Amino acid sequence: MSQTALMSILLASPLIGFLINGFRRKHHSANVSGIIASVAVFISFVAAVLFWLELQGMAPESRSILVNYGSWMNVESLSINFGFLVDPLSSLMILIITGVGFLIHVFSIGYMHHDKNVAKYFAYLNFFIFNMLILVLGDSLVTLFVGWEGVGLASYLLIGFWFTDKEKASAGMKAFITNRIGDAAFLIGMFIFFVSFGTLNIQELNALAPTVAESTWLGVATLGTLFLFIGATGKSAQIPLYVWLPDAMAGPTPVSALIHAATMVTAGVYLIIRMNPVFLAAPNTMMVIAIIGVLTVVLAASIGITQNDIKKVLAYSTVSQLGYMFLACGVGAFTAAFFHLMTHAFFKALMFLGSGSVIHAMHEEQDIRKMGGLKKYLPWTHLTFMMGWLAILGTPGFSGFFSKDEILWMSWHSPLGHWSLWALGALGATMTAFYMTRLMALTFWGKSRVPKEIHPHESSPIMLFPLVVLAILSVVGGYVGIPHVIGAILPGHPENILAGWLGNIVKPIPGITEADAAMEWTLMGVSVGLATISAFIAYTLYVNKQEAVQSFTNKIKPVYELVYKKYLVDELYFGYIINPLVRLSENIWAYIDVRFIDRCTYWAGDLMKGGGSFVRSLQNGNLQSYAMYIGLGLVLTLTFVMMR
Repeated sequence: MSQTALMSILLASPLIGFLINGFRRKHHSANVSGIIASVAVFISFVAAVLFWLELQGMAPESRSILVNYGSWMNVESLSINFGFLVDPLSSLMILIITGVGFLIHVFSIGYMHHDKNVAKYFAYLNFFIFNMLILVLGDSLVTLFVGWEGVGLASYLLIGFWFTDKEKASAGMKAFITNRIGDAAFLIGMFIFFVSFGTLNIQELNALAPTVAESTWLGVATLGTLFLFIGATGKSAQIPLYVWLPDAMAGPTPVSALIHAATMVTAGVYLIIRMNPVFLAAPNTMMVIAIIGVLTVVLAASIGITQNDIKKVLAYSTVSQLGYMFLACGVGAFTAAFFHLMTHAFFKALMFLGSGSVIHAMHEEQDIRKMGGLKKYLPWTHLTFMMGWLAILGTPGFSGFFSKDEILWMSWHSPLGHWSLWALGALGATMTAFYMTRLMALTFWGKSRVPKEIHPHESSPIMLFPLVVLAILSVVGGYVGIPHVIGAILPGHPENILAGWLGNIVKPIPGITEADAAMEWTLMGVSVGLATISAFIAYTLYVNKQEAVQSFTNKIKPVYELVYKKYLVDELYFGYIINPLVRLSENIWAYIDVRFIDRCTYWAGDLMKGGGSFVRSLQNGNLQSYAMYIGLGLVLTLTFVMMR
């Protein structure tokens, strides 16, 4: 099969699934709609595997497949093709998108079984997959931006899927509008690069990146990457544009697993990794990325400690874990950033789907204070969810351990890093262990607080199958990126497979020195030890001493309320940005639109109307008047001629 045909199958399959379910959107069979959508994504997954195998057979320095469908824009110096690039980076992304996406589609068949708009739901899921593939495969920033906006539209449709509920509809709007702010910055970044380099092709931009790092804030690479990063903060929910993601939990739970764990929210991280040579030329931007990333880690983790909605806890966890990915990008550890992107896709999609299984068992109840002891009723959900919990804690041997500790080490060791970045990252890991153990304890362990009218039950096999697969991946997924210091003591001294695979895509960090193994082991031990102690404290408090928790909470009530209310960030945005802009817009409308533009329009209209009435009065049908007009015109004409 030709590469063009394979690319066509990869892209067209979810699009066809979208169209089929879109035309049959009023059908109510979850099985039929789900099978159509799932098969469509599975076909794309098979195509992604075939592309990956083809890359495997190529020499490392030439692993690149470009499929060009022809010219799209060709205006003077601007030339954009319908081009899609498969290389080591994008090949892994499409495997994650289609592989994890397929599992989420299968889970949705059971979860959305009773929804009356299930065909429309699966159509939206397929539409999202189609646009996500365009985003990661586009060979230019313009093509990438098409997918970028496409997933934004799909996320709006899916977050606000139950739009008859005002709160859920508002969540969709909040996500859509917040992302548009970032997208405006993305466009400005594209304009800067095009004006400066004359191209928007990503490979050409990487080749044209300055070889000497810019020291000024006004350099082309610095300004362009700063605006692209602002776009990334919107899509990947970083400070200050993170506020949309927790509210986006209003959508169906599988949507959270697909969009807010495995795919869309990682688009900003993917963009930076894809353009790593350009970002490395802008150390000031890299510093900003690292600082914003690590502050997001701590901010979101602290809020997660106080949340009681099972999905909100996972939402803030997602924001925090994305912060680790940006921290890695900011210190130049792009391979570590992608490694955590991949492992996070496994364990966080698992936990979101696991929360869906819990919500399904609890008849839509999401408050973890009304759960407890569910381990007895949901043994498979508990077991698989626990695999995700162990992974996100960074338990040695689980996927999150390898990727998160690699990021923490690079934040210390990299010339672009700093000990304070490591300290804040370790603090975030400690808080992560606390609130995730709190979530496990209040949901699955301890005494049951389930209301008597609710009778929990295990989910159906079609919902459990994706949980089991993702649980396995959460355990073994980290072994493709074993750090050198760990590989050196393992039998056979396994290499870091992921680093080797991305070696020709990701540039090395300038000036990096050989790692100090003793220091790396020490820092690893400290971070694991802190997480273990934190998890043990959370387990003790929330399983055996909940009264002590309540007593302590009452003592620090003002602080607790501030964190529980998310530091009042939404209120600050409304009070100092949104509402003043609304009032300013109302004043502009009242004074400029109504009192000036409208009055000018009315005046011009009255003038034309009066002139028309005057001209109409001349047409009165009186021949004597017409003769007088002719005579008067003749006199005026002769007078004008004689005066000349």
